[in-house]
This record gives sequence, structure tokens and C-alpha cells, in this order.
Amino acid sequence: MEQKQIAKQMMEFNKKVFDNSFSAMSAMQDQTEKLVLNFLDKAAWVPEEGKKAINDWMMSYKKGREDFKAAADESYKKVAGFFAETEKQQAEKQQAEKKKK
Repeated sequence: MEQKQIAKQMMEFNKKVFDNSFSAMSAMQDQTEKLVLNFLDKAAWVPEEGKKAINDWMMSYKKGREDFKAAADESYKKVAGFFAETEKQQAEKQQAEKKKK
């Protein structure tokens, strides 16, 4: 098997692992958010400023999580584009060699 093909398969495997891990982490964070919001609704002793701070914190980590996922997806897309381009160049090179023969 060619080194490029091995590297491409490794990258695809890495992306699948990342996506699955990220999905599990997101589900855990979403469940924790529901738990905290439920707790805050029932906790009369928590001041409104504290509730607002916690809500702001949750919105901040959600945005950070989405930004991180978008950056990772963009990076994987660039690597996949690189592999597609090298495969295209290799195919063109092979066709040119066949025409010479």
C-alpha cells in the first residue's frame, strides 16, 4: 500500500475518532447544562447575579466548543483537499506516461 494512501486512511480514522469523541463530550456538556439549569430553577438561595454569571459561562463554553469544532473541521477539510489534489496529480501523471508509451 502506498504511503499516501496510508496517511489518508490514518487522517480519516483520526477524524472519525475526533468526531465521535467530540459528540460524546458535547452530549455530556449538554446534560450537565440541563442539570445545572434545573438546579438553578429550584435554588431560590442563588442570587440572580449568580444565575446570570452561570448562564453567561454556559453560553461562552458553547460558543468556544462550536468554534473549536469549526476550526477542526476546516483543518480536516484542508488535509482532505491536499490528499485529493495529490491523487489527482498522480492520476494525471500516470495518464501522461501511458500516452508516451
